[in-house]
Amino acid sequence: MTLAGFVGGLFLLLALYCGIDPFKHSAISEFPDFEAYYVDMPPWSTVPKEKDTQNLLQKSEIKFLNQVQGPESIAFDPLGRGPYTGVADGRIVFWDGQKWKDFAYTSNNRSELCDTKPSPSSYLSNEHICGRPLGLRFDKKTGDLYIADAYFGLLKVGPDGGLATPLATEAGVPLRFANDLDIDDQGNVYFTDSSSKYQRRNFLQVVFSAEDSGRVLKYDPRTKETTVLVRNLQFPNGVSLSKDGSFFVFCEACTGRLRKYWLKGEKAGSSEELAILPGFPDNVRTNKDGDFWVALHCRLSMYTYINSLYPKFKTFILKLPIPINVQYLLLIRGRHHAVVVKYSQEGKLLQTLEDSQGKVVKTISEVQEIDGKLWMGSVLMPFIAVYNLA
Repeated sequence: MTLAGFVGGLFLLLALYCGIDPFKHSAISEFPDFEAYYVDMPPWSTVPKEKDTQNLLQKSEIKFLNQVQGPESIAFDPLGRGPYTGVADGRIVFWDGQKWKDFAYTSNNRSELCDTKPSPSSYLSNEHICGRPLGLRFDKKTGDLYIADAYFGLLKVGPDGGLATPLATEAGVPLRFANDLDIDDQGNVYFTDSSSKYQRRNFLQVVFSAEDSGRVLKYDPRTKETTVLVRNLQFPNGVSLSKDGSFFVFCEACTGRLRKYWLKGEKAGSSEELAILPGFPDNVRTNKDGDFWVALHCRLSMYTYINSLYPKFKTFILKLPIPINVQYLLLIRGRHHAVVVKYSQEGKLLQTLEDSQGKVVKTISEVQEIDGKLWMGSVLMPFIAVYNLA
């Protein structure tokens, strides 16, 4: 047999193996209806290449190590107290200046299943029971805390905390992955539902498939109605209103874009691209100057870029007998790292901060600027990081 014949036969056997996955060792073996979608990626030449060569985020202070598991979002109440954060066991906790206190929860069915575990990922199998609060925002007028819970939708709890009240659990179809939110001066809540197909405990399938059932929605507290503003999105995530309230921005993770949705003016009701990001975004927050801080889950690699453009190739790779955690490492360039970027209201990249080796800060989910400091949460890490901008 010639070398070419041997290689051809080996490739044929590999293709046959991937086609039937006989031993169910692939990353998508538990999802027989898995389908990879094409992603309309921006031209590679337009993806920002600016880097923080000093790795300034390595100067961050790690706070509350192993006291908070997976603090995705961080909020301070109208009196400046906090932080408040949602953690992996389904609670929302509050730092009173000396210790963490339970403040609120989203599930009325909590049990020993929700007890403390060693890492944020340890809670995945029970999140649908215990709840998983993600985005948090305070209404500055009322002091109410609004919560996007991945399983229980949009909720609200009063200034005294306790069991949160559901506000929206469906909009045509059930909310399956409520993720982040913001509130305007009239009390309208803008929030994302990252997928109508997969729940958060299967978030890697949302990432790998890049399926397009994600939505941006609006909840009107006066009519108690929830309407869909934008459909067919590929993992919509963070949401933040502009300083003047004329628009809000939202992140579309799989496409690596920051998008703008107009609320006022001639373009009201329409959306457009604001910026192409250097990686896959999570939450976005507006600072006092009106600029937007975006947390990136990871930088975009050429490997992931090609996978996004060629879904059949991606499916072939995912059907190889490679564990899902290894496939995830390939997605994030081989290691957990940290990147945050700041953009102007016009979409200009103003600043990049990172820890490219993940030596101090890793996998940032949200970055919020308060009094000259960046407060950074992570859905996968057991701490909050604080970086001094001065």
